[in-house]
Amino acid sequence: MQILSLDSINSTQNYLKELVKQNKVTTPLAVVAKTQTNGIGSRENSWNGMDGNLFLSFAISLNKLPKDLKLESASIYFAYILKETLAELDSKVWLKWPNDFYIDNKKIGGMITHVVKETLICGVGLNIQNSPENFEKLDIKISIDKLLNKYFESVEKNVLWKQVFSNYQIEFHKNKNFFTHKNNLKISLKDVILQSDGSIISDGERIYSLR
Repeated sequence: MQILSLDSINSTQNYLKELVKQNKVTTPLAVVAKTQTNGIGSRENSWNGMDGNLFLSFAISLNKLPKDLKLESASIYFAYILKETLAELDSKVWLKWPNDFYIDNKKIGGMITHVVKETLICGVGLNIQNSPENFEKLDIKISIDKLLNKYFESVEKNVLWKQVFSNYQIEFHKNKNFFTHKNNLKISLKDVILQSDGSIISDGERIYSLR
């Protein structure tokens, strides 16, 4: 994975999207910034860019993804690999369905995915050193360079979805006291049923992450 490091940018996601649209990059490529002024969170919300935190986006060609990975569950796949990377470093982080990183009951970050010209773009925000009110920060000390090196080593192994999912499934019970959203409606995760493709069944309706 090539890594392009920037001092400051409005959004690593938007920057990388434009590079892909204009055919100015060779994938896989990651863009990481020291500061971000207009980050993008879930459901088009902003993501507060406090100094010292992780502001990352990376692009991978669709034909390089695991053969059994559905695009609807790409955020779960890549987010869970990051969760496992952090866990190997003794973090207690867990992944709330489908794409939010939590310590206990507070969010510390998230991941969203987009497809641009046969390329998957994953955007990651993670509170490593600082957190705004009502959020939390990572529970371990680690440099961004070390984290990215370990994470992309795991990503490049191209592990099958079924292997990642089997581990994620074991921890899914941690979602039971939380909610997700669909079309701006809150949906309780208490009684949902996790499906093998990463979707959930709620009141008879199948819901994909679509993020």
